[in-house]
Amino acid sequence: MGEISERAAVRRLNDRLGFGSVGSNEGFDATVARLLGPPTVAVVPPPGLTPPEYAGKKDDKAAKKAANKQRAAQELRLTSWWLDRMVAEPTATERLTWFWHGHFATSNQKVRNAQLMFTQNQAFRTQALGKFGDLARAMVVDPAMIRWLDGNANRKGSPNENLGREFLELFTLGIGHYSEVDVFEGARCLTGWTIKRGATQARFVAARHDADSKTLFGKSGAYDARGFADLAVAQAASAPFVVGRLWFRLVSATPPSADALRRLVAAYGSERDVRALLRAMVAEAAFTDSASALVKQPVEWAVGLLRALRLQPARLDEKTRMKLIAGLRGMGQVPFRPPSVGGWPSGGSWLTTSAGVTRLQVAQLLTKAAELDPATDVQELLGVDGWSARTKAALASVKDPAQLTAVAACAPEYVVSG
Repeated sequence: MGEISERAAVRRLNDRLGFGSVGSNEGFDATVARLLGPPTVAVVPPPGLTPPEYAGKKDDKAAKKAANKQRAAQELRLTSWWLDRMVAEPTATERLTWFWHGHFATSNQKVRNAQLMFTQNQAFRTQALGKFGDLARAMVVDPAMIRWLDGNANRKGSPNENLGREFLELFTLGIGHYSEVDVFEGARCLTGWTIKRGATQARFVAARHDADSKTLFGKSGAYDARGFADLAVAQAASAPFVVGRLWFRLVSATPPSADALRRLVAAYGSERDVRALLRAMVAEAAFTDSASALVKQPVEWAVGLLRALRLQPARLDEKTRMKLIAGLRGMGQVPFRPPSVGGWPSGGSWLTTSAGVTRLQVAQLLTKAAELDPATDVQELLGVDGWSARTKAALASVKDPAQLTAVAACAPEYVVSG
């Protein structure tokens, strides 16, 4: 294995910190500067999100069906809106918003409220490249997170450990870096935060909060939710854990060397600066090592293809848009629907036969909707470094421009970010 060319490194930058090329001819440093710069697309809230209707236990089947239909329609609008933003935003903001969604994985399957999912999504976006501590503090009192991890059942005298445990195990420290006492005491810190049905914000109810002293990580004090988050993020184990999670999704499935990890943790710093960490990550030799290939997740693959084809989901007709989201579901990944609090799988998990069939169907759907010039170089269009002899032979037999592009988009050279 060896170092990839600068052209391939720029393509990799756009893949890993974005959703593919934005059609510019920048060099490596200019691409880094753009990707890690401020977002350029103004946030417009998704349309038609209202407090969901709730059918009571005594309501008839028709009322329950209507409530479910309303929730499904709102989730669909929210999903389409986010896909649109992923395609449009040329910086790393949406890519990191997507990463944090997988890290603090929360599913609308249980939350059942598109407004709450939008609120959480905005928090990811606002803190996408900021300080991890700010994001962690926001998540322990986030209304969707509270509903997802049973925060409403957490009260003084009867602490529910679900949110506190996942916060330590999956979000900030990892297994082996906290004790059961820390979990219990952390749950006490989080008491008092609730979300009422139909509300769009969490609220703090002092009467439900345990204000007595707690002992976490060997320190005692009258810690609250913010204090709990701050203590966890400040632990020595937190920095390598978060660095490792970002590295695994954005750089390589092979962990960084001990020296590289030390450099990355130093760049991340006591401020837990995500932007500084990403700048350091892409400067590591492993980032431009040909061995550091990653399989694109279905959403990353589909958004990259939409971008290459100059298609905005919002401008697709409703039938095509519905088929696109159904295709993502068929490949196993729909925004706002991670399978568990552990998030989505990675690597070869996405390369099943059934996912491959669905991927081709989605590619055909999108290339049919695009305006393709027969003279277009499909390799250039998709931003692929080059084709293998086997792929070249397969593509040589396809003449129709839409079908050729669809087949090329399903080739290993595009499905995998090499």
